[in-house]
Amino acid sequence: MLAVTIQSFGSPDGLVPIDLPEPVAAPGQVVIDVEAIGVGGVDAVIRRGTLGRPGIDPGYVPGSEVAGTVVAVGNALDDAWLGRRVWAFTGVGGAYAERVVARIADLTPLDDGFGAVEAVALGSAAPVARFALAHAHLDAGERVLVRGAAGSIGIAAVELAVQAGAEAVAVTTGSAERGERLRGLGATHVLDRRGLGDGPEAYDAVIDIVGGPAMPDFIDRLAPNGRLVIVGAVAGMPPADFGGHLLRAFQQSRSVATFSLDSVPRGALAAARPELFRAAAAGELTPVVDDVLPLAEAAEAHRRMDAGRVFGRIVLTP
Repeated sequence: MLAVTIQSFGSPDGLVPIDLPEPVAAPGQVVIDVEAIGVGGVDAVIRRGTLGRPGIDPGYVPGSEVAGTVVAVGNALDDAWLGRRVWAFTGVGGAYAERVVARIADLTPLDDGFGAVEAVALGSAAPVARFALAHAHLDAGERVLVRGAAGSIGIAAVELAVQAGAEAVAVTTGSAERGERLRGLGATHVLDRRGLGDGPEAYDAVIDIVGGPAMPDFIDRLAPNGRLVIVGAVAGMPPADFGGHLLRAFQQSRSVATFSLDSVPRGALAAARPELFRAAAAGELTPVVDDVLPLAEAAEAHRRMDAGRVFGRIVLTP
């Protein structure tokens, strides 16, 4: 089968299509014939070599979410999954391939009429946005800033914050055109990447998908009792001394937290994802797809992400 592996870390040119043996399911697993693969920001972070973990070595297959049809199971007791269309989390890697293995615990059945491309545009991003807003304790009437809102997590956070009754939903983005598209999705204020522009002076919650050296500047934009939640670091790690910004405004009782779906109880996550898919099918949540590219062009997808040219999510198809 065709798969894309990271042959060298750094440039997107290190992503190379190769031929690999088809996977075999162990008990508790299924094999999925892939229809669509989501290209996420964490894929780019791993490919750059900035997220080192055991097992992430040259030859690693990136990607964490697919949608497709179950074609084999690892245990005859699981035959009920055969032929079912599913969204699947493949773990920290393994998704950039024509066929993948996933645990049954990490499958979400797809309703008829809900497309595979739409599923991978939302399957990881929308739950991150929902639970990150909950982690930030966002209440109706509060002001929220979504930093790096042009990606799939940011777009979902904007729509969900509006639905939660936020008084103001500000976004940062790198272009006026993307800002207008975000306004169309519910943003009330559009700021530049530095957070400058016509918006509230302070925010009750900041959802930060960017990280990087400028993250402390957004701590300084928090209102008293404001909460900044880091859900990504596509611009790299924040400076080690960012805590100084909290201490210098000690009387403001601001806080900074990180958030990962790994911390969400499995039952809560299993209940949330089908609900979010149903909301998308009903037109209440928007699966924004920037482009659909062949799997063999994964490097091009990463070049576009590195250039900041993606609005929503790029999807790969075998």
